[in-house]
Amino acid sequence: MANLQPGNSGLTDRPQVPIPAFDPPTKPKRNKFAFACAILASMNSILLGYDIGVMSGATIYIKKDLKISDTQVEILVGILNLYSLLGSAAAGRTSDWIGRRYTIVVAAAIFFVGALLMGFAPNYAFLMFGRFVAGLGVGYAILIAPVYTAEISPAASRGFLASFPEVFINAGILLGYVSNYAFSKLPTHLGWRLMLGIGAIPSVFLAIGVLAMPESPRWLVMQGRLGDAKRVLDKTSDSKEEAQLRLNDIKEAAGIPQHWKDDVVTPPKLSHGEAVWKDLLLHPTPAVRHILVAAIGVHFFQQSSGIDAVVLYSPRIFEKAGITNDTDKLLATMAVGFVKTMFILVATFFLDRTGRRPLLLTSVAGMIVSLMLLGVGLTIIDHSDGKITWAVALCMITVSSFVAFFSIGMGPITGVYTSEIFPLKLRAQGFSVGVGVNRVTSGVIAMTFISLYKAITIGGAFFLFAGIASVSWFFFFTFLPETQGRTLEEMETLFGDFFKWRSTAKKLKNSKEIYGDSNVSI
Repeated sequence: MANLQPGNSGLTDRPQVPIPAFDPPTKPKRNKFAFACAILASMNSILLGYDIGVMSGATIYIKKDLKISDTQVEILVGILNLYSLLGSAAAGRTSDWIGRRYTIVVAAAIFFVGALLMGFAPNYAFLMFGRFVAGLGVGYAILIAPVYTAEISPAASRGFLASFPEVFINAGILLGYVSNYAFSKLPTHLGWRLMLGIGAIPSVFLAIGVLAMPESPRWLVMQGRLGDAKRVLDKTSDSKEEAQLRLNDIKEAAGIPQHWKDDVVTPPKLSHGEAVWKDLLLHPTPAVRHILVAAIGVHFFQQSSGIDAVVLYSPRIFEKAGITNDTDKLLATMAVGFVKTMFILVATFFLDRTGRRPLLLTSVAGMIVSLMLLGVGLTIIDHSDGKITWAVALCMITVSSFVAFFSIGMGPITGVYTSEIFPLKLRAQGFSVGVGVNRVTSGVIAMTFISLYKAITIGGAFFLFAGIASVSWFFFFTFLPETQGRTLEEMETLFGDFFKWRSTAKKLKNSKEIYGDSNVSI
């Protein structure tokens, strides 16, 4: 029997065509080997997290024991971020020279020495030297962990896996808070030294864990070791076909002809040193310039919105809010660390489902509201003669909500986004630029927060951070395209076409509004 269907003029007889059954899209499976590699590499980030967390409480006892001023406390807390710049700058070149894998060992070894030096420090000057050595190790760690994880991950789960470094930073912060509380009952001169010195233990396990990790396939291709790269890609991909496609993309990005099939080849000379910096900073293409602006912006705003002020100075914030007992301050701080760690897990499961932009914009919006309310609560307490219970509760809730919103977007996406957007030959150095901006901004915030809140009140300081976060929301909305599901080799094209796409979409939207053209698709 003929199936009658409406046509352009009347009804026409058309043979009935069976409609194929619709299979809903399946959830992308997680590659277990890539998952394990990402876990091992990202554990390097515990080093930074532990140092941030432990210093927030240790400074209470260091100040009492060594009789140092608030200015010296600011310098002690924040200077590690500036020291880490040297480590990050060296890590980019080191990772291109000896590989991503062994650079992780270098990071762990340097931090191990630094932690021991801080633990045995007899005075402030020696403690500062230990901070310098530990800062170098932290600089190596915060650069290499996201780069390695992004390069080992398939595109379908790269957001999930590349968020692991931020997960472990949060785990390290929580461990630091727990260490503060655990050793707080010891004699003052012994407690803070154990808090700092015990940080050497994780670095030992990190160095051992590297033995189970393969080298980054992209670094192997840069060395001309195509066979080794293919074997790693076979293990970290869901199929042989996917592994071959990833290899072809990497070869194209590295300038290696696709017809070269040997296991070991001599690749075209890639830019290192001066040539890389020239391509990145002096004469970048429009796409690379956009990538660089996006990377610098996301790292700058992550820190300038006040996260380190909250994490490093939580005990002081709670003291200003009316909690005066040292043990109670450390317990409240530990609760903040727990919230921060729990909410980072939310981000890991949504990065590859909802995308980077929605999570980031939602995160920043929540941070703005939290900072405003925290500023209100602290201002009310500051201008009150007695203890206002509801304002104290408001401060505790908004500190927790601020770190929670930070953890679902701004925290993990900064590392994920920056590690995936740079072209292969510029990736290590480009990421180091972002990390450099991140550490400088963090260092400035950490070394000036006490002076800042003394100058404009502690409530005023958080109103300032809220204003900066508001600017960041508009920056992210304007400059950051969605990278979900894109391969690393597609990023340059994506950024090069981003503003062209926005301009075209605007014209199409105007056309639809003016002419009522229902066929215009935006």
